[in-house]
Amino acid sequence: MKRTSSPIKVALVQMACSENPKENLAKAMKMVRNAAGEGANIVCLPELFQSQYFCQSEDHRYFELADTIPGPTTDALGALSKELGIALVASLFERRAPGVYHNTAVIFDADGSVVGKYRKMHIPDDPLYYEKFYFTPGDLGFQAFQTKFGKIGVCICWDQWYPEASRITALKGAEIIFYPTAIGWHPAEKNALGKSQHSAWETIQRSHAIANGCYVVSANRVGLERPVGGEGIEFWGQSFLAAPTGEILERASVSDEQVLVQALDLARIDEHRTHWPFLRDRRIDAYGEILSRLVD
Repeated sequence: MKRTSSPIKVALVQMACSENPKENLAKAMKMVRNAAGEGANIVCLPELFQSQYFCQSEDHRYFELADTIPGPTTDALGALSKELGIALVASLFERRAPGVYHNTAVIFDADGSVVGKYRKMHIPDDPLYYEKFYFTPGDLGFQAFQTKFGKIGVCICWDQWYPEASRITALKGAEIIFYPTAIGWHPAEKNALGKSQHSAWETIQRSHAIANGCYVVSANRVGLERPVGGEGIEFWGQSFLAAPTGEILERASVSDEQVLVQALDLARIDEHRTHWPFLRDRRIDAYGEILSRLVD
């Protein structure tokens, strides 16, 4: 039977982050309120929105930014979700135990309860993206979470480059995959590589929407951040929402803080997966080699 539910409204928050966690949390909550005021049912915040992107260096003092889950931040966000009657996706720096920290997305339902959490599975280690120093790889697997407004999946930033992550999330039943993100240019590379880097980032996520017949929502930050000096990272914004056909429904600017609210018709997922039956036609009997690092 085809789904006949009314469209829901999904919002992403694109914001600049300061060095003050309390200011960032207050700004994020204000922007979430703005999204709810425009009718949003589900809202997604950017990756690690409570601080500047501290992974530009390996410095033990940044572990002080981490919070427990549950903890003060989840208490505040859960209360906000309940007050506004929305589902909320928030990426936090989780202090799980001494020496064990995660990049964790917490998913709140409309009653303020935590319906689940996702710990970032793929952890990068690139110039100015030294995440392996801070984050233990996730151990909760890829998941889909039932909210009042639909079943959603969450992956985080570097996860967006891996088709396996989106495929498993979709197979778990996700109708929308959210990608809280913190990605930008090295200023010295921007002129030569900036256009191609951004194009690759957007294209791979649009391909996840097409291949899995679901919506994709990617929430990035904006602004030049130089917490350790040097040239820093110029976050490229351009957060977007993509349909199951891969078309961009709405895209934010390169530099401005914005709240994008878009109506999504979840019935399109059934239609897309029926007309383009990629999930049906998978040859699961022939994919065993995917479990190998390399195949000779």
